Amino acid sequence: MKKKKLFSLVLATVLTAATVLPCYGASTKEKISNAQAEQAAAQSQLDSIQSRIDELNSKKGQSEEYLSELNQQLDDLQNRLQELQDQYDAKQNELVQIQADLEDAKAKEEEQYEAMKLRIQYMYENSSGNGYMAMLFSSKSISELISRAEYIQKISDFDRDLMQEYEDTVDQVKEKETQVQEEQAAIVELQQQSSDQQEAIQELYAAAYQELRTYSAELDDAKSSESALVDEINSKADAINDLIRQAKEEEIAAQKKAEEEAAAQQAAAEAEAEAARKQAAEAARVAAAEAANAAAKADTDTSSSSGSSSSDSSASSTTTGSPSASDTSSSSSSGTYLGRFKLTGYCSCSICTGQWSGGSTASGTTPTAGRTIAMGGVPFGTKLMINGQVYTVEDRGTAYGHVDIFCSSHSEALSFGVQYADVYQLS
Repeated sequence: MKKKKLFSLVLATVLTAATVLPCYGASTKEKISNAQAEQAAAQSQLDSIQSRIDELNSKKGQSEEYLSELNQQLDDLQNRLQELQDQYDAKQNELVQIQADLEDAKAKEEEQYEAMKLRIQYMYENSSGNGYMAMLFSSKSISELISRAEYIQKISDFDRDLMQEYEDTVDQVKEKETQVQEEQAAIVELQQQSSDQQEAIQELYAAAYQELRTYSAELDDAKSSESALVDEINSKADAINDLIRQAKEEEIAAQKKAEEEAAAQQAAAEAEAEAARKQAAEAARVAAAEAANAAAKADTDTSSSSGSSSSDSSASSTTTGSPSASDTSSSSSSGTYLGRFKLTGYCSCSICTGQWSGGSTASGTTPTAGRTIAMGGVPFGTKLMINGQVYTVEDRGTAYGHVDIFCSSHSEALSFGVQYADVYQLS
């Protein structure tokens, strides 16, 4: 309601100009035509700018969505890098423990080796001959021999088991160490890959952010141009309304002048006819008098009768008054006559007023049936008399010469249709 769609205003201005400018002066019509052409050019530029704004808004939205996705990827990579770092630290701790285990195994090997040396030394120092063999052969009985053989076997098995256990432990520790080192290397490789991917995404993010800034700057420029074009179109609409009003006033003045000239010509013709009638009547009266005198003289000469009666014919002249010319002044008791305007109806629904439905008028008042009308080219608050009803201009949306009358419902606005009426502006 505060403003109808700009394109509708432009179209209404052009159509109104086409319907209410049948016979204006060439200069005023040319000015209106030029103003309409400039307004149409500005509207075309505005349409192009608005299409560009829609395109930039779409691209900006896509860039923002892309940046959001990149941000999520960066967060995921950061979390992944942290997980890999935690895994690496855990493997490092495990490797430290493995190395400690390896040192323990080496220490145990040393202990076993020292114990073995002590046993060998003991057997060597406490037996004559060649060690185990001497111990066996020094047996005094078969049972002692078998017992000593079993003892020697157990000692040998024990030493061999200890050696095997040590070797197994060393092998396991080394194998575990190799495995942990390989896992660490794999983690380092994954860290490097994640870091490379993070750098690549950061580069994409920087490029997308720069692109977003470019779109935002272009969008600001486009919106600034849009605002300037809207102001220009509104200014052109006001100028066209002023020219239409001027042309309408010129038409009324021309009609008044033509009527005055016609009345003057009619009065002159009637005066000329009256003068000719009077002249003819006077000539007839003179001729009648001369005829009467001639007859009287003849009667005096031929007749002895001294008295003769003569009658003078007098012609009575009747002056016929002509009707005075009707006064078609642009001012009357009803106010200043503005012309015969086109009338339509509208209401506050979305069909009639679009996004401003249900709101206040362009002047800030609440629209009221029987009072509110919309028309451009005159100030808000102007009182217009239409078909005996006084209305107040409180809204915009139509050009000068086209009055949009507010109705209480859409059905009432539709039934109003299109009408034409004489419009007067009240003081």
